[in-house]
Amino acid sequence: MTTKFEKPKEKKIKDLETFERIYLKKEPDLSHCTLQALDFSDMPVDWQRFTILDTAFLGCQLSKAEESQLIQMGAYIYNAPSALPYNPFRKKLYNWQELMEAYRKEKDESIDYHIYQHFSATKFNTPINEALWQRIHDHAIDDALRELLSFDNNGMTLRKSVGFMGGHSVSRQDRFYRKTAQTTKLITEAGFFVASGGGPGIMEAANLGAYLAGKSQEDLNWAIQTLSKAPKYTDPYYHDCSLEVLGKFPTGVENLAVPTWFYGHEPSNLFASHIAKYFSNSIREDTLLAISLYGIVFAPGSAGTTQEIFMDATQNHYGTFNYYSPMVFLGKKRYEIDTMIFPLLKQLAWDRAYAPLLHITDEPEEVVKFLKENPPKEVK
Repeated sequence: MTTKFEKPKEKKIKDLETFERIYLKKEPDLSHCTLQALDFSDMPVDWQRFTILDTAFLGCQLSKAEESQLIQMGAYIYNAPSALPYNPFRKKLYNWQELMEAYRKEKDESIDYHIYQHFSATKFNTPINEALWQRIHDHAIDDALRELLSFDNNGMTLRKSVGFMGGHSVSRQDRFYRKTAQTTKLITEAGFFVASGGGPGIMEAANLGAYLAGKSQEDLNWAIQTLSKAPKYTDPYYHDCSLEVLGKFPTGVENLAVPTWFYGHEPSNLFASHIAKYFSNSIREDTLLAISLYGIVFAPGSAGTTQEIFMDATQNHYGTFNYYSPMVFLGKKRYEIDTMIFPLLKQLAWDRAYAPLLHITDEPEEVVKFLKENPPKEVK
C-alpha cells in the first residue's frame, strides 16, 4: 500500500556537497534528478559533462547563460517570483525564530505575519500562479516532514509520533492546559515524539510539556504560572510571557508543530522546535493525523477538535495509512457526558480492528501507560 509519505524513488539533491560528489564522478549523471534551492553563483560548473534527462532545477541560483544552456540540454528550470514573501522551494521546516523575525509588540512586522497578509489577500479567490506556488511550498513541507520523521516504505516512522488535539481558545489557566502539558512531558520522557497543531491553547500546552521534558515538575509549574500572566492569545503580553519562559529554558526537547496560515490571525506558539507550516488547512489537518501513527490524544475542544476526532476515526476505520493507531481522550466529562463522542466512537468501532485502541481517562499517567501498551497495528 502506498502512502503520502512513502519514500520517493527519484534522486534529489539539496546540498552542494552531494552535488560535488556526483560532479567528481567520471560520468556525472543527473538523470531523473531534482536539484532544490542550490546556489551555484560561486561554483563554475561544466554542465556539458552531465547527463541531463528529466532533470529539474527548483529555485537554484544560476546565471542566465547557465539556465539557457541547461534548457537547451533538456532541463527544466523553475524560479519563483522575487516578490513572494516565502520560498516555495525551501529545504527544511521552519522554526519560531525564523517566523517571528522582526516581530514587535507595538506592530507585528514578522515574516510570519507578512506571509499571512500575502495569503489573506487572495485567500478565497487565489490566482493560478499563486496557487501553484503555495502548493509547491506545501509539498516542500511534506518533503521536509518525511526527512524529519523518517518514513519507511510501509508508511511507518522512525520517530514515534503522538499528536495532540484540543481547543485553541483554552486559557493558560485552564486545568486541561496543565494536564496536557503534564501529559506531553511524560510522553516525551517515555520516548514518544509530540506533534500539535502549533497554535495557542491546548496546542501550546502540548509543545510546552514536550519542550520541558526532562525538567522538574517545579520547572513546569513555574513555566505555566509565568505564561498564565497572559492567559489568552489575544492578551498584549502573550508572546512576552513565552519569551520569558524561553529565557529561563533556552534549550528544550525536540517536538513538532503543524500550523497553517489559514488561521494566521492566531499566533503560532514558541515551544515547538520544528514547525511544518502549511497554506492549505485541509492538507495540514490530514497530515497531522497521518503522521501521528503512535496515537492521537484529544483534550477538550470545540467544533474543530470534533472534526479532527472523526477524521482520525475515519483513517482508523479504513486503515487509510496502513496502520490502526490509538485514540486517547483526555477528559471523561467532556467526551462521555457533555458530548457523548466517546460512546459513539465505541459503537462505530465495534468489532473493528481499532476498537481496542480507544481509551478515555482524566489522568496523564494513564495516557502514557495506554500508549506504551498499545502500539500501532499494521493493516493486514
